[in-house]
Amino acid sequence: MSFEYWFMLPISMLIATVAMASGVEGATFFSPLFILALRLPPEVAIGTALITEVFGFASGLFAYYRKRLIDYRLGASLLLATIPMAIVGTVASGLIPAIFLQVILGVGLFVVALSFLRQPTHEDVTHLDRAIGAEYGGDKAETFLITADGEEIRYTVCDRTEGRLIAGVGALFMGMVSTGLGEMNGYFLLQRCRVPSKVAVATSVFVVAVTALIASAGHLLRFANAGGDALPTVLNICIFTVPGVIIGGQFGSRVASLISQRMLEIDLAVLFILVAVLTLGQVIL
Repeated sequence: MSFEYWFMLPISMLIATVAMASGVEGATFFSPLFILALRLPPEVAIGTALITEVFGFASGLFAYYRKRLIDYRLGASLLLATIPMAIVGTVASGLIPAIFLQVILGVGLFVVALSFLRQPTHEDVTHLDRAIGAEYGGDKAETFLITADGEEIRYTVCDRTEGRLIAGVGALFMGMVSTGLGEMNGYFLLQRCRVPSKVAVATSVFVVAVTALIASAGHLLRFANAGGDALPTVLNICIFTVPGVIIGGQFGSRVASLISQRMLEIDLAVLFILVAVLTLGQVIL
């Protein structure tokens, strides 16, 4: 065990706090950080970011489990697409040249930034929830959840096939460059499949957590089989990032209640555009 990367503990706490407050996958922050700051090869940076993300999402997943907001039937339906596509992405990341992986990551960061700029406002989400309840809820609803607070949520999931296709594309990019699934799910579940926002977020966390676990296991297995310095480097980083994201994840919900969600999303969009430029610029230069 090496203490070379001790500084990743406070950094990962900060990243996890922002990720949980904004709903962004933690690996979206970690992958470019590992490439640009730690100078890790893209395939090692992506695998390390995914392994770290699993533990960060586990914290949030437990919270949503306790609130009983996860639609497990819908989640299982999406996992039928996301798991195999994440495996394909993981295998592909080991075959694609490092420079192309970095380009894909840079372009992916631009897409994530644009998705934030197009995020619906709180008022829009409230309006969508009301429309979903009026059109797809009540006695005609196919899904009925009772939360831990006793709230009854009734709705009907639309466009399941489209949802699996969209989530599958997101999982493919997650396996290749560690990000994409959460953003795809956020768009599909609420705006296309008409799932109430609370359930959409909770179910997305469930799908991302399980898919990230499978993808990270694939990366870890490849590092172990490859030998060399990759696996020791990954473990030396993770001994600091894992406790960091577990601790930071607990602060995310508190931070979200203290700042404007829309302002946070715009700030993150600007940040991701900047990081994307730096990531692509490193390839060009």
